[in-house]
Amino acid sequence: MALVVLLRGVNVGGARTFRPSEIVKELADYDVVNIGAAGTFVVRKPIAQKKLRAELQRRLPFEADIMICEGREFMSIAEKDRFLGLPSRPEIVRFLSVSEKPHPKLPPLPIILPADGEWLLRIVASEGRFVFGAYRRHMKAITYLGRIEKIFGVPLTTRNWNTVGSIISVLKA
Repeated sequence: MALVVLLRGVNVGGARTFRPSEIVKELADYDVVNIGAAGTFVVRKPIAQKKLRAELQRRLPFEADIMICEGREFMSIAEKDRFLGLPSRPEIVRFLSVSEKPHPKLPPLPIILPADGEWLLRIVASEGRFVFGAYRRHMKAITYLGRIEKIFGVPLTTRNWNTVGSIISVLKA
């Protein structure tokens, strides 16, 4: 089965930049597909995760947290709608955060931030190494997104749910 790679904190705000297309070219033997600019890849030919991690670290111009998931993990998370009850409107963005390993501490869910007034971030579910939530398009939402790692006690990388849909499409192709 394919592997899904998510790099943490790259190509954001002009820091830790690289060209994903170069990684795709350099790893052509593994049929790598780039999804967006945030360091999201699907690796369609077999390679051991340890070897893939080493190949990526060698090619990136900086140290990066690299989350590698089995393609079937992504396929299984897409089978169930964890966003039930959340409004689907243009100002609300559904997301998935991924850690390298399952979370050591699981807080009671849902988590709604801020606790008072209109919510800007909602964490609605957690499953293994995946955290599901939504945020409102608002200047303060980024502050709350930064708190997710503290809440779960592990480094996480976050992708828009639309990106998850693109990953699933590549996995199914």
